[in-house]
Amino acid sequence: MSSQPAGGSAYLIGGGIASLAAAVFLVRDAGFDGPSVRILEELPVAGGALDGSGDPAGGYVTRGVRMLKEESFTCTWNLLESIPSLTAPKTVRQEIRDFNAGSSTSAGARLVGTNHEILDAADLGLSRRDQLDAIRLLVLPERVIGSRRIDDLFSEHFFSTRFWVMWRTMFGLQAWSSAIEFRREIQRFVQLPTIDTLSGALLTVHNQYDSIVRPVCAWLTARGVVIECGTRVTDLEFSGSAANRRVTRIRYERDGSPGTYDLGPGDYAFITLGSMTADAAYGDDNRAPELIRDKRDGGFRLWEAIAAKAPDFGHPAVFAGNVDQTKWESFTLTMRSPLLLKRIEEFSGNPAGTGGLMTFADSGWLLSITVPPQPHFAGQPDGVYTLWGYGLRTDRPGDHVPVTMPQATGQQILTELVGQLGFGADLDEIRRTTTVIPVMLPYIASQLQPRRAGDRPLTVPRGARNFAFLGQFAEVPVDAVFTVEYSVRGAMRAVYELLGVRKEIPGIYRALTDPKAAFRTLKAALR
Repeated sequence: MSSQPAGGSAYLIGGGIASLAAAVFLVRDAGFDGPSVRILEELPVAGGALDGSGDPAGGYVTRGVRMLKEESFTCTWNLLESIPSLTAPKTVRQEIRDFNAGSSTSAGARLVGTNHEILDAADLGLSRRDQLDAIRLLVLPERVIGSRRIDDLFSEHFFSTRFWVMWRTMFGLQAWSSAIEFRREIQRFVQLPTIDTLSGALLTVHNQYDSIVRPVCAWLTARGVVIECGTRVTDLEFSGSAANRRVTRIRYERDGSPGTYDLGPGDYAFITLGSMTADAAYGDDNRAPELIRDKRDGGFRLWEAIAAKAPDFGHPAVFAGNVDQTKWESFTLTMRSPLLLKRIEEFSGNPAGTGGLMTFADSGWLLSITVPPQPHFAGQPDGVYTLWGYGLRTDRPGDHVPVTMPQATGQQILTELVGQLGFGADLDEIRRTTTVIPVMLPYIASQLQPRRAGDRPLTVPRGARNFAFLGQFAEVPVDAVFTVEYSVRGAMRAVYELLGVRKEIPGIYRALTDPKAAFRTLKAALR
């Protein structure tokens, strides 16, 4: 068990899944009393990137949708095995397992071409050189790859393949993204016989806020954990030498007034660095969302403040220094008619919730959509349906509207989507019955930026006695960012290492070290 001093408190900065998971591990595994754990969150609600809100009148919105994997999300399942469902006498883990037992993902239209035809996604298009370049990437050590980009290691042909289109739209990659992160993703998740169908992907019953965040928050608050929303942490004070460092004070702002928490000898701080959803801005049917470039919220500003205090606290500018390379845009449709949903189901052959991701491979905006199981929001009424999508290319005009995606209103995004699907004859009816909320995300791909060792700090820096770093910008060796699993695993590592918890952390599943998966992958890649 932990070495928590009597009466010690834990302060968790940020209310995303990393902090929520860390709070569970502190109470469940490290022996903390719930009231001694305090989560400080800038936004009005916890959950971070795992969000879901809105109503049928004004429209629903999520900034992202996640698909989970049975074998790959070991720490996430460990967390959710302890959390009761809010709707059934079972754990959230069992709820997800039972929900997916009745249906399975198998995309019938993973890729759609220029003339609205369904492309053969099983034809990956990899040349012999592409295959050799991939092998070279996998055998190079990370210290040799360093800050090189993906396009530093692959030829131009690779970026025209269907493999690249499918992979990049699953993980939000660009040609300029980190070659190290691409390598980690392949090692963790490459199972080429399923890349074209996304079979084996697990879905939550509703969006991840309703299905994961709300149950976790309920578990925490039932045990007395304090969640303080509307609290922006602005700085931390440290004391001691590099071999014996401690956080002594947390500075914050709440309701326009400054305040502090002073940490005593038995207190701990768990600090979320940065945020992939920092400075998210929302539009509507008739207004494009603003692109915020000046770091108005506190996620990266806090990291910048503390990074200036020690060389091993990471380099936030590497990740949040080029908005034009890290931004993309998502959107949520709220449909008060089944017309568009039914047309997509007929086109793809997939009932809602079974089609995975549909990508319009040649579209100017590189659009992708997914139709989740309905209802996707708790309380969503019958006769109302939702759809989520995003675009990875934000600097080109659309194929059916004459503006770039950041310039487009919600209704223009809808027009572009209907045009890509070839449903133009139904456009007027679809527009009349559909609300679109677009979201501009300036830093959504920031964790994928090229980096060197040390640009992300260790979860528990050397000499740290009472603090650890959490989230997508703290280094978890071998694991791949842009997943819930990365944040949960980092939280478990931080709590167990810092508090001396003598429990085993579940291993990292790597597809290429699984002999059966590796054989199937090799067979698919070489055909």
